[in-house]
Amino acid sequence: MLKIAAAFGVCKIVSPSFQKPLSLGITFSPQTQRKKERETMVALCVSRSDDVVIKSLNDKRLYRVIELENGLCALLVHDPEIYPDGVPDESGTVEYSENDVGEEEEEDDDDDDDDEEEEDDEEGEGEGEEEENSEGEEEKGKGGASSQTKKAAAAMCVAMGSFSDPAEAQGLAHFLEHMLFMGSEEFRDENEYDSYLSKHGGSSNAYTEAEHTCYHFEVKREFLKGALRRFSQFFVSPLMKSEAMEREVLAVDSEFNQVLQNDACRLQQLQCHTSGPGHPFNRFSWGNKKSLVDAMEKGLNLREHILKLYRDYYHGGLMKLVVIGGEPLDVLESWVTELFAKVRKGPQTKPKFQVEGPIWKAGLLYRLEAVKDVNILDLTWTLPCLHQEYLKKSEDYLAHLLGHEGKGSLHQLLKARGLATSLSAGVGDEGMHRSSLAYIFGMSIHLTDYGLEKVLSLSCLVYLEDFYFSALQCYSPHFLEDLEELLIFDIIGFVYQYLKLLRDVPPQQWIFKELQDIGNMEFRFAEEQPQDDYAAELAGLSLLSLAGIYLFVVCTTENLLVFPAENVIYCDYVYKIWDEKAIKRLLQFFTPENMRIDVVSKPSVKSQDLQCEPWFGSSYIEEAIPPSLIEIWRDPPEVDVSLHMPSKNEFVPSDFSIRADNLDHDPVNPSFPRCIIDEPLMKFWYKLDSTFKVPRANTYFRIYLKEGYASVKSFLMTELFILLLKDELNEIIYQASVAKLETSISLVSDKLELKVYGFNEKLPALLSKVLMIAKSFLPSDGRFKVIKEDLERNLKNANMKPLSHSSYLRLQVLCKSFYDVEEKQCVLSDLSLADLNAFIPELRSQLYIEALCHGNLFQEEAINLSNIIRNNLSVQPLPVNMRHEEHVICLPPSANLVRDVNVKNKSETNSVVELYFQIEPEVGLDSIKLKALADLFDEIVQEPLFNQLRTKEQLGYVVECSPRVTYRINGFCFVVQSSKYNPVYLLGRIENFINGLEELLGGLDDASFENYKSGLMAKLLEKDHSLQYETNRLWNQITDKRYMFDSSLKEAEKLKSIHKSDVINWFRTYLHQSSPKCRRLTIRLWGCNIDSKEVETRPDSEQVITDITAFKVSSEYYPSLC
Repeated sequence: MLKIAAAFGVCKIVSPSFQKPLSLGITFSPQTQRKKERETMVALCVSRSDDVVIKSLNDKRLYRVIELENGLCALLVHDPEIYPDGVPDESGTVEYSENDVGEEEEEDDDDDDDDEEEEDDEEGEGEGEEEENSEGEEEKGKGGASSQTKKAAAAMCVAMGSFSDPAEAQGLAHFLEHMLFMGSEEFRDENEYDSYLSKHGGSSNAYTEAEHTCYHFEVKREFLKGALRRFSQFFVSPLMKSEAMEREVLAVDSEFNQVLQNDACRLQQLQCHTSGPGHPFNRFSWGNKKSLVDAMEKGLNLREHILKLYRDYYHGGLMKLVVIGGEPLDVLESWVTELFAKVRKGPQTKPKFQVEGPIWKAGLLYRLEAVKDVNILDLTWTLPCLHQEYLKKSEDYLAHLLGHEGKGSLHQLLKARGLATSLSAGVGDEGMHRSSLAYIFGMSIHLTDYGLEKVLSLSCLVYLEDFYFSALQCYSPHFLEDLEELLIFDIIGFVYQYLKLLRDVPPQQWIFKELQDIGNMEFRFAEEQPQDDYAAELAGLSLLSLAGIYLFVVCTTENLLVFPAENVIYCDYVYKIWDEKAIKRLLQFFTPENMRIDVVSKPSVKSQDLQCEPWFGSSYIEEAIPPSLIEIWRDPPEVDVSLHMPSKNEFVPSDFSIRADNLDHDPVNPSFPRCIIDEPLMKFWYKLDSTFKVPRANTYFRIYLKEGYASVKSFLMTELFILLLKDELNEIIYQASVAKLETSISLVSDKLELKVYGFNEKLPALLSKVLMIAKSFLPSDGRFKVIKEDLERNLKNANMKPLSHSSYLRLQVLCKSFYDVEEKQCVLSDLSLADLNAFIPELRSQLYIEALCHGNLFQEEAINLSNIIRNNLSVQPLPVNMRHEEHVICLPPSANLVRDVNVKNKSETNSVVELYFQIEPEVGLDSIKLKALADLFDEIVQEPLFNQLRTKEQLGYVVECSPRVTYRINGFCFVVQSSKYNPVYLLGRIENFINGLEELLGGLDDASFENYKSGLMAKLLEKDHSLQYETNRLWNQITDKRYMFDSSLKEAEKLKSIHKSDVINWFRTYLHQSSPKCRRLTIRLWGCNIDSKEVETRPDSEQVITDITAFKVSSEYYPSLC
């Protein structure tokens, strides 16, 4: 399904401001008392259960469900791997590190000893994203095989979201979410919470949904209680001071501006705007300056409204908490009762919304003018709320069939006729799609221009059904003037033919049983997520499949009727009750009268009937659907013969034996991968998993292709070949993915990257099928036209997002071999099928393969996989000197380069500045120390940067810095995106911040510096969450040709000897402009509302790149490292 991550206000809060508070004259709950009240607070837990939650046999965590007297329900999770060597004595733990304690905390020093705590990226953006991913940028973390630490985490969900926004102040729930980060009575500095997390290897996030708001964090294990103490104050005594509100409303506005040009968000807001007046869907949930500040200018007291929202809904009865720690459950319970007992008591009744009539008017089609070059047909049907039907999953049964991509499916029919490139179906994960009011079942179909050309051809008169022509002739004598509409209606006709098939053929229990087996298999061998993601999912943030209501119903008598506590984890996997009648009942809602049609595309002509959605300013047309068509769709006279039910899935495994339990077959099991084949054709790495012990394996291959990157033409033909191969393999790949055996095929410069991963029993069979086709595949004319058109559209849409565009421009300067989007577009238009078919045999004639097999396979099984490759790709080896090498520019001493470019989207108001400092190549003994210094500098600077430029100066929503590793050339980057300020001003503010960094670094006391080091070491030594996390970490070392599989361990070890003076010297050497080793490249991307003539006044030291080709020809480059 089309998932709109930004919908209803995704909000990443990293560090609010240091500003001192202003009192609002509001009385909140007092500060929590400590030791003297501890016994009383424990008594405030009115119920607890340790044996309720159903969990996987592989899940070693312990769960306890408790309810406090104030109505707050909590799920406590003891993770034994957080302290694998045992929990330290309570007396030796840390709650406040030196300089973490504010004035108001000092009074508690005497009674801390006994209760201190124990130790602890939207859819692809095309060209820019592809190149960015090839940089090999790495996370700080995911260390080596002997890494043993895990972080602690917590999440809180409040059963109130944007549906509760007052009509006169839309976006208020999202604004309230922002304000809770801005200080509390106990911790009055605005950035205290985020500063504490930053110093201790943590991070935080928050999210406002339709019917709930969720907050979560992760932190180094021994600082969980200190983080919980600060976190709890969000829900006890937030300050919400007036001056912070004035600043933070600008942050909400900046956040909205990030999605202003997003077609998916525009469509969702159009659906909200055109819903019935007074319906909870009829909201502007993001909020912006206009919806909030204009309300104040009209006399609304925004402060009183936000406080009322807080008082009405932020109470224990509507709060569900998850805490994951390494401490015993009794300790975690004592912390929760101590810290959250002062949350105000309230009724355990969620907000209810009165609704009369349907969400949308029937019989209408909406045409939304797209920002990008897309052609998407979206169909939606309103279903009743299915919260109580989660054991049946009838909607998932229908989604499985309507979204199927195998033989007999709707997808295959549309693809065979050249009408569509993709189809997805199901109930979305967003809260609006899974609300207490209704479930929204959607189908999204990406249409082709090629299909429209077929409609225009004379032969289409045979292809199109006669009854459609009859229907449209009755509706309009000029129906042929709108052939695009005819194509859309014809596709919808096929949808209703398939729905007729589902009504005529009774629901199949064997299909439900197949889904049930797959769900049980996934649950039994579920892989871990990062701790904060897991906490957030349990508390409702991730909205996986059950719309985040997992814990809204836990521990309350009334809501146990909806979701009993035992299924808080299992509910997402369980297919427990086969109910044929329930499926038939749901099918009754799939009628044309209950269908909404949205078409998102670039308009071919301007209509006189354009309307404007007020918040995004999107143009749209509302049209009535011909009644005669609705009549035909209601009961199609026939079902196309190519449509039928799917066959049984051959990839569902039955062997779940664990190889590591029988190491007699493979007695040598080192911590790191070892090379078991090293030949001219192939280098093959292998590691048996003995850590996670799940029946999964990950097999990754990089296949170097002959002349795949020799010229822009050869690169485009290679890309077309890969895309057409994926298209050809789609049916096989889809069937395997349903059985949780995934395949990824992508292009990285001249290399085909093939990944086959998941449950391992059928992995060899899938690999054989994929390679059998790949070795001899040649595309057909029809698919060539469709895929070429799709590639042309992707190139048109590349770099529409400013942040992706700025990264693209940076890499365009840095990388010697870089094919520009515009150049690709010119060459692609002239490419023919004959060109491609002549090129493919040469492309496959010589290969070199580097591979990794990691997981639940013995060495002989891995060697068998290598034989499958060798047997199917029996060609000559590709010599080293014929493999593409990437070279990165070596910026000259004291370089101060500037590149000015305008945004691609002429309606994009956001500008971006990306200030890049080139450091050194990743070679020699000092490379680990250089990386450690860059990572530590980033750890120290991130929060002050955000606090100054985002929270205090409100430059824009995106303010960040991070190390950049471009083909193993180290660098460091500062990025600001703003819809308000021009790039020259933004650059000046970044430089001003950098100029003050030496003072900031010098002013760090030893304790704070050690905290930052300790936090970074925790990230570096963090245990891999799953087999796939570990595989990806190992694979990065192979593809970057480092082969240093314990690099994070080495970096953590190096950190121990790093002093504050080392960081200051690193800063002076590489980031201070007086140093010859300070080499800068500034990308200034100018928004549409900014006059770029301001660049005429520039410092003499700046060198402006006006001719990128001439500049690169005259530049020097580092030797290739990967």
